[in-house]
Amino acid sequence: MKKICDFHMHSLFSDGELIPSEIARRTYILNNRAIAITDHADLSNIESIIKKLVLASEFVSKYYSPSDFILIPGIELTHVPPKSIPVLAREAKNRGAKIVVVHGETPVEPVQPGTNMAACMCPDVDILAHPGMISEDAISSAKDNGIFLELSYRCGHCLGNGRVAKLASAIGAKLLVNSDAHNIGDHLSPETALTVARGAGLNESEAETVLFKNPEILLKKIDL
Repeated sequence: MKKICDFHMHSLFSDGELIPSEIARRTYILNNRAIAITDHADLSNIESIIKKLVLASEFVSKYYSPSDFILIPGIELTHVPPKSIPVLAREAKNRGAKIVVVHGETPVEPVQPGTNMAACMCPDVDILAHPGMISEDAISSAKDNGIFLELSYRCGHCLGNGRVAKLASAIGAKLLVNSDAHNIGDHLSPETALTVARGAGLNESEAETVLFKNPEILLKKIDL
Protein backbone atom coordinates (compact mmCIF):
# COMPACT_ATOMS: atom_id res chain seq x y z
CA MET A 1 0.00 0.00 0.00
CA LYS A 2 1.12 3.60 -0.64
CA LYS A 3 2.53 5.73 2.15
CA ILE A 4 0.16 8.04 4.01
CA CYS A 5 0.28 11.51 5.54
CA ASP A 6 -0.90 12.37 9.06
CA PHE A 7 -1.38 16.04 9.83
CA HIS A 8 -2.51 15.94 13.47
CA MET A 9 -0.45 14.59 16.38
CA HIS A 10 1.17 15.73 19.61
CA SER A 11 4.57 15.66 21.25
CA LEU A 12 5.71 16.28 24.82
CA PHE A 13 5.64 19.99 23.99
CA SER A 14 1.95 19.73 24.95
CA ASP A 15 0.23 16.55 26.18
CA GLY A 16 2.00 13.90 24.11
CA GLU A 17 4.59 11.42 25.39
CA LEU A 18 7.31 11.57 22.75
CA ILE A 19 9.95 13.95 21.47
CA PRO A 20 9.75 14.84 17.76
CA SER A 21 12.66 12.61 16.74
CA GLU A 22 10.95 9.53 18.15
CA ILE A 23 7.66 10.49 16.53
CA ALA A 24 9.48 10.88 13.22
CA ARG A 25 11.12 7.47 13.53
CA ARG A 26 7.95 5.64 14.58
CA THR A 27 5.80 7.20 11.86
CA TYR A 28 8.46 6.66 9.22
CA ILE A 29 8.57 2.94 10.05
CA LEU A 30 4.75 2.86 9.82
CA ASN A 31 4.96 4.14 6.22
CA ASN A 32 4.08 7.77 6.80
CA ARG A 33 5.79 10.07 4.31
CA ALA A 34 4.69 13.40 5.80
CA ILE A 35 3.52 14.22 9.30
CA ALA A 36 2.60 17.41 11.11
CA ILE A 37 3.16 17.77 14.82
CA THR A 38 0.40 20.08 16.00
CA ASP A 39 0.71 20.63 19.73
CA HIS A 40 -2.10 22.21 21.74
CA ALA A 41 -1.84 25.98 22.05
CA ASP A 42 -3.47 29.26 22.91
CA LEU A 43 -1.88 32.71 23.09
CA SER A 44 0.18 31.73 26.16
CA ASN A 45 2.35 29.12 24.45
CA ILE A 46 1.89 29.46 20.71
CA GLU A 47 5.24 31.19 20.14
CA SER A 48 7.34 28.74 22.14
CA ILE A 49 5.73 25.61 20.66
CA ILE A 50 6.07 26.75 17.06
CA LYS A 51 9.69 27.75 17.62
CA LYS A 52 10.49 24.26 18.97
CA LEU A 53 8.64 22.49 16.18
CA VAL A 54 10.33 24.57 13.49
CA LEU A 55 13.68 23.52 14.97
CA ALA A 56 12.53 19.90 15.05
CA SER A 57 11.45 20.10 11.42
CA GLU A 58 14.79 21.57 10.38
CA PHE A 59 16.66 18.88 12.33
CA VAL A 60 14.69 16.02 10.77
CA SER A 61 15.16 17.46 7.30
CA LYS A 62 18.93 17.02 7.64
CA TYR A 63 18.66 13.27 8.14
CA TYR A 64 15.68 12.21 6.03
CA SER A 65 15.32 12.75 2.32
CA PRO A 66 12.51 15.27 1.68
CA SER A 67 11.14 12.96 -1.00
CA ASP A 68 10.91 10.18 1.59
CA PHE A 69 9.78 11.86 4.82
CA ILE A 70 8.84 15.35 6.03
CA LEU A 71 8.08 16.64 9.52
CA ILE A 72 5.86 19.72 9.26
CA PRO A 73 5.64 22.25 12.11
CA GLY A 74 2.04 22.97 13.07
CA ILE A 75 -0.24 23.95 15.92
CA GLU A 76 -3.64 22.98 17.26
CA LEU A 77 -5.70 25.85 18.63
CA THR A 78 -7.47 24.17 21.53
CA HIS A 79 -10.54 25.30 23.49
CA VAL A 80 -9.92 28.92 22.52
CA PRO A 81 -12.87 31.33 22.21
CA PRO A 82 -14.27 31.11 18.69
CA LYS A 83 -13.81 34.84 18.08
CA SER A 84 -10.07 34.46 18.76
CA ILE A 85 -9.51 31.84 16.06
CA PRO A 86 -8.76 34.23 13.15
CA VAL A 87 -6.26 36.20 15.25
CA LEU A 88 -4.52 33.12 16.63
CA ALA A 89 -4.45 31.31 13.30
CA ARG A 90 -2.81 34.31 11.62
CA GLU A 91 -0.34 34.59 14.51
CA ALA A 92 0.54 30.91 14.13
CA LYS A 93 1.22 31.29 10.42
CA ASN A 94 3.30 34.40 11.05
CA ARG A 95 5.34 32.48 13.63
CA GLY A 96 6.13 29.69 11.18
CA ALA A 97 3.40 27.10 11.57
CA LYS A 98 2.80 25.47 8.20
CA ILE A 99 -0.43 23.79 9.32
CA VAL A 100 -3.07 25.22 11.66
CA VAL A 101 -5.52 22.76 13.16
CA VAL A 102 -8.51 23.83 15.23
CA HIS A 103 -9.79 21.54 17.99
CA GLY A 104 -13.35 21.02 16.84
CA GLU A 105 -16.57 20.43 18.75
CA THR A 106 -15.87 16.80 19.62
CA PRO A 107 -18.73 15.04 21.44
CA VAL A 108 -16.46 14.10 24.35
CA GLU A 109 -15.16 17.54 25.42
CA PRO A 110 -16.84 20.84 26.35
CA VAL A 111 -15.63 22.79 23.33
CA GLN A 112 -17.36 26.16 23.05
CA PRO A 113 -20.27 26.16 20.58
CA GLY A 114 -19.43 28.16 17.47
CA THR A 115 -15.88 26.81 17.27
CA ASN A 116 -16.61 24.68 14.19
CA MET A 117 -18.14 27.55 12.26
CA ALA A 118 -15.43 30.03 13.26
CA ALA A 119 -12.74 27.61 12.12
CA CYS A 120 -14.51 26.84 8.84
CA MET A 121 -14.78 30.54 8.03
CA CYS A 122 -11.07 31.27 8.64
CA PRO A 123 -8.76 31.03 5.60
CA ASP A 124 -5.70 30.64 7.85
CA VAL A 125 -7.08 27.38 9.28
CA ASP A 126 -6.10 24.25 7.38
CA ILE A 127 -7.88 21.45 9.26
CA LEU A 128 -10.87 21.25 11.58
CA ALA A 129 -10.19 18.29 13.84
CA HIS A 130 -12.88 15.89 15.10
CA PRO A 131 -15.80 18.27 14.47
CA GLY A 132 -18.46 16.01 15.96
CA MET A 133 -22.04 17.06 15.17
CA ILE A 134 -20.91 19.68 12.68
CA SER A 135 -23.62 21.61 10.85
CA GLU A 136 -24.16 21.56 7.12
CA ASP A 137 -23.56 25.33 7.04
CA ALA A 138 -20.14 24.87 8.64
CA ILE A 139 -19.25 22.15 6.16
CA SER A 140 -20.27 24.42 3.29
CA SER A 141 -18.00 27.14 4.71
CA ALA A 142 -15.15 24.62 4.98
CA LYS A 143 -15.64 23.74 1.32
CA ASP A 144 -15.66 27.40 0.28
CA ASN A 145 -12.49 28.18 2.27
CA GLY A 146 -10.50 25.07 1.37
CA ILE A 147 -10.49 23.73 4.93
CA PHE A 148 -10.16 19.99 5.45
CA LEU A 149 -12.40 18.08 7.85
CA GLU A 150 -10.90 15.31 9.93
CA LEU A 151 -11.90 11.70 10.32
CA SER A 152 -10.23 10.93 13.64
CA TYR A 153 -8.60 7.73 14.80
CA ARG A 154 -8.68 8.85 18.43
CA CYS A 155 -11.08 7.16 20.83
CA GLY A 156 -14.11 9.31 21.60
CA HIS A 157 -13.29 11.91 18.97
CA CYS A 158 -14.06 9.32 16.30
CA LEU A 159 -17.73 9.14 17.34
CA GLY A 160 -18.69 11.80 14.80
CA ASN A 161 -16.76 10.29 11.88
CA GLY A 162 -19.80 8.80 10.16
CA ARG A 163 -21.73 12.07 10.17
CA VAL A 164 -18.70 14.07 9.04
CA ALA A 165 -17.95 11.68 6.18
CA LYS A 166 -21.56 11.52 4.99
CA LEU A 167 -22.18 15.26 4.96
CA ALA A 168 -18.76 16.20 3.62
CA SER A 169 -19.20 13.77 0.75
CA ALA A 170 -22.64 15.16 -0.04
CA ILE A 171 -21.58 18.81 0.16
CA GLY A 172 -18.15 18.42 -1.44
CA ALA A 173 -15.85 19.34 1.44
CA LYS A 174 -12.51 17.56 1.58
CA LEU A 175 -11.68 14.97 4.24
CA LEU A 176 -8.47 13.70 5.81
CA VAL A 177 -7.77 10.79 8.14
CA ASN A 178 -5.55 11.83 11.05
CA SER A 179 -4.39 9.98 14.16
CA ASP A 180 -4.50 12.75 16.80
CA ALA A 181 -1.70 10.65 18.30
CA HIS A 182 -0.50 11.39 21.82
CA ASN A 183 1.14 8.16 22.93
CA ILE A 184 3.13 5.16 21.74
CA GLY A 185 0.84 3.00 19.67
CA ASP A 186 -1.39 5.85 18.50
CA HIS A 187 0.23 6.46 15.12
CA LEU A 188 -1.33 5.26 11.90
CA SER A 189 -0.21 2.75 9.32
CA PRO A 190 -1.80 2.87 5.85
CA GLU A 191 -3.87 -0.18 6.70
CA THR A 192 -5.24 1.38 9.90
CA ALA A 193 -5.95 4.67 8.16
CA LEU A 194 -7.91 2.79 5.50
CA THR A 195 -9.94 1.10 8.24
CA VAL A 196 -10.80 4.51 9.72
CA ALA A 197 -11.96 5.79 6.33
CA ARG A 198 -13.98 2.70 5.51
CA GLY A 199 -15.40 2.57 9.03
CA ALA A 200 -16.72 6.11 8.54
CA GLY A 201 -18.79 4.82 5.63
CA LEU A 202 -16.58 5.68 2.66
CA ASN A 203 -16.36 3.27 -0.24
CA GLU A 204 -13.01 2.08 -1.58
CA SER A 205 -12.66 4.87 -4.13
CA GLU A 206 -13.65 7.58 -1.64
CA ALA A 207 -11.24 6.18 0.93
CA GLU A 208 -8.39 6.21 -1.60
CA THR A 209 -9.10 9.88 -2.32
CA VAL A 210 -9.08 10.79 1.36
CA LEU A 211 -5.89 8.87 2.12
CA PHE A 212 -3.79 9.68 -0.92
CA LYS A 213 -5.20 12.48 -3.07
CA ASN A 214 -6.41 14.99 -0.48
CA PRO A 215 -3.07 15.08 1.39
CA GLU A 216 -1.39 16.06 -1.86
CA ILE A 217 -3.79 18.99 -2.19
CA LEU A 218 -2.96 20.15 1.33
CA LEU A 219 0.78 19.79 0.78
CA LYS A 220 0.52 21.86 -2.39
CA LYS A 221 -1.52 24.47 -0.52
CA ILE A 222 1.26 24.92 2.04
CA ASP A 223 4.01 24.82 -0.63
CA LEU A 224 5.51 21.45 0.30
